[in-house]
Order: sequence, then structure tokens, then C-alpha cells
Amino acid sequence: MITIAVVEDNVQFRNGLESIIQSQNDMVLAGSYESAEKALNALPDNPTDIVISDINLPGMRGTNLILHLKDKMPHTQFMVCSIHDDDDTIFEAMKYGASGYILKNPVTADEILKAIHDLYNGGSPMSPFIARKVISSFQKPTVSTESSLLSVREKEVLEFLAKGLLYKEIADKLGVSHETIKKHLKNIYQKLHVQNKIEALKKVNLL
Repeated sequence: MITIAVVEDNVQFRNGLESIIQSQNDMVLAGSYESAEKALNALPDNPTDIVISDINLPGMRGTNLILHLKDKMPHTQFMVCSIHDDDDTIFEAMKYGASGYILKNPVTADEILKAIHDLYNGGSPMSPFIARKVISSFQKPTVSTESSLLSVREKEVLEFLAKGLLYKEIADKLGVSHETIKKHLKNIYQKLHVQNKIEALKKVNLL
């Protein structure tokens, strides 16, 4: 049986997902939550095979929920089901741990079920439009060879710095300690051979 949790604040869409899942003999709806905070409190103690989450939720975003749950639920697969199709949201979801991304409008019950089975069987289900965006991103020339030296998390730290966030704000967004951010920066400076964050941002073309 495939155990599934739904995180969705739109009552009508949430009810629709629940009905689709409950109609299947090989699926169990193990939890349904209207906010990321409620899901975050409940899911780590009762991990499911799959979590289907919206992006825009009241309070914490769905992408941050995935980021927080990924370490706590290493065997769970995460799929976004959202109206958002912009590059920033798509790649934020992928970076934070989503293995699938389905657009709500339009989506059918059959497409939802196929995506669940694909995800459960090791695939990465995506709406065609999302898949095209992901493929296109790999076809673009690298903007900076320096950035290839950095890990995904180190790049995230620099991107937040470029937006003017303080170390504590970055730590809160990434769900880590202030000291962890300082360690990331130390590693970044060593890899890029720079002395401070201004030099680092310039080196990777973020300033």
C-alpha cells in the first residue's frame, strides 16, 4: 500500500485529492493538512511514502516544509502540486527536495494517480511545461565557472546574502543554526579565494 499525506490549504482541491486517493485499492490517505506547520508537527512521527504539497500555504511555504521534512523523513518522496510555473519556484522546490512537480491547472484525476505511481516507483513526474523548463535550464551556458566549485547549499547562502538577508535570517530560512551559516561562509571564502562576502558575491556574479 502507498501511504500518502496531503498538504493543501484550498479546501476544494484538498477534498478532491483526498477523494482520488481514497478511491484506490493500493493507496491510503495517511494524513491531510491545511498548513505546513500542522504537517511539520505530525508527519515526522508518522512518515508516509509520499507527501503531496502546495507551494503557497498560510505561514510556511511548501518548499520550506519539504526542506524541513527531507532530513526527518529520508524515505519519503515529495511532490509539489501548484499553480506556480515560474523558474524560481520550480527550482526552489527541486533544490529543497521535491522529486515531482505537477501543475494544478489543468490536472486530471488520472494524471494525479499516474504521478503518484511514477513517484513511488522511482520516477520524477512533472507536467510537460515543467519538464521543458527543467531541460532548458541544463541547456543554458554556465554563467560563472566559479560557482561550480560551490555546493547547492553554499550557493543558496550566497543567493540569500545577495538579497540582503542577515546571517540569522538565512539560518531561519534554511532551518539551520547561525554557526552553520558561518561555517558555510568560511568554506565559500576558501573555495573562491576571497576574504569577505562582497568579494564572494562579485566572484559568482551576484553583485
